[in-house]
Amino acid sequence: MELVTVRPEGLYCPQGDFYIDPWRPVERAVLTHAHGDHARPGSAKYLAAAPGAAVLRKRLDAASVDVFDYAVPIDINGVRVSLHPAGHVLGSAQVRIEYRGEVWVVSGDYKLEADATCMPFEPVRCHTFITESTFGLPIYRWVPQRQLFDDINAWWKANAQEGRASVLFGYAFGKAQRLLAGVDAGIGPLVCHGAVETVNEAYRSAHVKLPATVRVGEIPASEYKCALVIAPPSAQSTPWLRRFSGYSDGFASGWMQLRRAAQTRRRPRFRPFGSCRLARPAAGGFCDRSGARHRHAWLQQRARKMVAATRPASLYVRYGIRRRGSRHAGRSAK
Repeated sequence: MELVTVRPEGLYCPQGDFYIDPWRPVERAVLTHAHGDHARPGSAKYLAAAPGAAVLRKRLDAASVDVFDYAVPIDINGVRVSLHPAGHVLGSAQVRIEYRGEVWVVSGDYKLEADATCMPFEPVRCHTFITESTFGLPIYRWVPQRQLFDDINAWWKANAQEGRASVLFGYAFGKAQRLLAGVDAGIGPLVCHGAVETVNEAYRSAHVKLPATVRVGEIPASEYKCALVIAPPSAQSTPWLRRFSGYSDGFASGWMQLRRAAQTRRRPRFRPFGSCRLARPAAGGFCDRSGARHRHAWLQQRARKMVAATRPASLYVRYGIRRRGSRHAGRSAK
């Protein structure tokens, strides 16, 4: 019995007549989190986890968003649905679907390493697990967060000693708050772009501890020289940056570990910060067009911990936004 199928609108539960992170407007959408590639406007009704309510209601029609706490089940047309922490961003959730004894879980984006800005990933036992795999290829090897933040702090401190602002680009929702929570605020002022500070307010309203931050203009311009400036990627090459004359900039993203992504942004004093390191793929790791071999490598190298905890009989791997994954036998989960 399949509890989740794929329609042109996105992932669909036919028994409950609802969609999960739909790509097109639908009557009822269950959301895994508030990033724009998962929470799209236009649907009549949204259901999501309570911790992310403030961000969702800023991005969608507030009247159409209903929220409920993690692990609290609700009934949707006879289907038992509950949300469980995914460890990705504030309010991120895995969607657990139960019908007539069958349990499926849709992961949404998730992260296994805990951080201070959201609830950690919670393994949920199920018969079938549908997992995202944006960074699922075997070329990725994640480094400990502390090592990454040590690198950022060293870069910021060196710039401050030279009287140069450090401008660090990262997504306004999620990445920026992880950066703020992990850096050493004793090095200098933390200045946030308005788009980032708006999300910071939502995090603080959800009782997430972030260091003190200021907006541009709230401190003397002379203090920018020792500041860490957090800005969204959209601020790159805009007049907004002119006030940080002579700045050094960096970009915090796992994509920065790919040579092509880093090289497209290469310029004097640019520093890519990826939260993973690149490893050589195993022989035959991802050479066939169907992807069968690199899916197997991903299972072995990146998701063993998750599979051991959830113990699904079947696993679907989603590639990108609309590409359907393929099914794997339960032996991989044992």
